Amino acid sequence: MKFGVIVFPGSNCDRDILWVTQGILQQPTRMVWHEDSDLSDIDVVVVPGGFSYGDYLRCGAIARFSPALRATLDHAKAGKPVLGVCNGFQILTEAGLLPGALVRNANLHFVCERSPLIVGRTDLPFTQGYRQGQTITIPVAHGEGRYYADADTLARLEDNHQVVFRYGDNPNGSLNDIAGICNAAGNVLGMMPHPERASDPLTGGTDGLALFEALAQQLVAA
Repeated sequence: MKFGVIVFPGSNCDRDILWVTQGILQQPTRMVWHEDSDLSDIDVVVVPGGFSYGDYLRCGAIARFSPALRATLDHAKAGKPVLGVCNGFQILTEAGLLPGALVRNANLHFVCERSPLIVGRTDLPFTQGYRQGQTITIPVAHGEGRYYADADTLARLEDNHQVVFRYGDNPNGSLNDIAGICNAAGNVLGMMPHPERASDPLTGGTDGLALFEALAQQLVAA
């Protein structure tokens, strides 16, 4: 089983993901340069946080056209897991893998703090290490992390139980307190909080580690 972490110009959380998957969990991990379109050896694609291409046009708007991201679309269509964190979540919405958009925080300020999240689903490859309704603490760090969607899309997300994580304190004004959602098939997860920053005891918390452990355990078993 191998993780693949896409690296864009401007990615800054790719090495954090690498430390969790390869350093802590000791799983093979390949750093995938944004111009690389071959993901044939990858089981789980992670689109990390940062500022892909400097976010010069709009967060994630340029990254969606990269060869690696186009290959990620095929990876997702094949039913394989894709995780997008922070800027990665923004990229997944821009690419159409997840509905809605991430827009400027309601208070117009960059938010950097530890935030309580409520786990909404535990039947996904990412969340089987949590309990339904469990509150976990995961860091957030973003200026454009407010989840927005039209009323019909929000209703569909709620009806189909695609809201995976909700904020307990809603630091950015996200509609319906949404912190993370999945696609209808459940193999693509996007979340603004950073589970990789809550995976090593040295950083002050490990509530995010269960997400990566669940992926590793299930894929090894498969």
